[in-house]
Amino acid sequence: MLEIDIQKKLSQFQLEFKQILQPGVTALFGKSGVGKTTLLNIIAGLDQPDQGRILLNRQVLFDSGARVNQSPAARRIGYVFQDSRLFPHLSVKKNLVYGYREMRGIEHPLHLDKVVTLLELEDLLPRYPGRLSMGEKQRVAIGRALLRQPSLLLMDEPLASLDAPRKIQILPFLKRVCDELEIPILYVSHLLDEIMHLAHHMAFITDGHCVAHGSLVEVLSRHDVQKFYGLEEVGSILETRVSGHDPAYGLTFLSHPGGQISVARLEVPLEHQIRVRILPRDVTIAYNPPVESSVLNFLKGRVDSIVKDGSSHMDILLDVGNPLWARITRKSCDRLGLEKGKKIYALIKSAAVLR
Repeated sequence: MLEIDIQKKLSQFQLEFKQILQPGVTALFGKSGVGKTTLLNIIAGLDQPDQGRILLNRQVLFDSGARVNQSPAARRIGYVFQDSRLFPHLSVKKNLVYGYREMRGIEHPLHLDKVVTLLELEDLLPRYPGRLSMGEKQRVAIGRALLRQPSLLLMDEPLASLDAPRKIQILPFLKRVCDELEIPILYVSHLLDEIMHLAHHMAFITDGHCVAHGSLVEVLSRHDVQKFYGLEEVGSILETRVSGHDPAYGLTFLSHPGGQISVARLEVPLEHQIRVRILPRDVTIAYNPPVESSVLNFLKGRVDSIVKDGSSHMDILLDVGNPLWARITRKSCDRLGLEKGKKIYALIKSAAVLR
């Protein structure tokens, strides 16, 4: 558990962050320049707040009142930066064990072999950083951070330097680290696709302040958060599991409390947990399930709230077992007589369901 209560004056605003962050992966989400990296640097001991306290598993890392400020090395925190920061004169294996040797005398729950296997680094061990791709370098950087036996792992946009194909390649490795290792992770990004695949919790930061904190689905369903980033860009996250496949039509069926969701075939096993994202413009509201329609997905729910967006559109928050936003015209809202509590069906095209 990480307890943070700090303040620091920056050039354009005051950074103030007071939260208790739970185990798992917490995404620090927000646009560039809002204080996310500064916060990571403060936690790591690379920067110092003006005042406040930081506790990790009840151990005091920083306390301005008690004049406690542990060095970065003493904090046992792993840090993965945007660039890999590998030593160019050392092989991959020597880069990996550099931090490992520093931790001599401490029991090693994470051994070199386990990290190498986890990140599939076997073939890279004799090579030097100059002969690695950017994605390979980041995998090595993650491995080196893990071999420091960290109590906390900080990741500052670790995929920012990669192009789209390389990001797709390395995301499964990050997912494996998140799922298999019981190390709390703070993950900085302003890209929702990364966060949707990795994070359990989210702290939404703007101008140095945390305006929302909680589960990923909970935070992203809030209209005030949507306003900062843009409802049409964020959309809604639904938690589902794979319930079946239809090879004849190339479909996969996802089970959800509101009903079954059909999507293009996914090569994943049954019962696998899947998060999907749906944009508000792709949600149609009806009082009855469709008849003789091309739409395969209709989720049963009710109207939770209605927010006016300008003169012509309305944002409707639906409860279908998860929060689901729909953006419709004001005329459609009036014609349907929508109001809080009314039972509805949310209609969604299979092609509109994003992963």
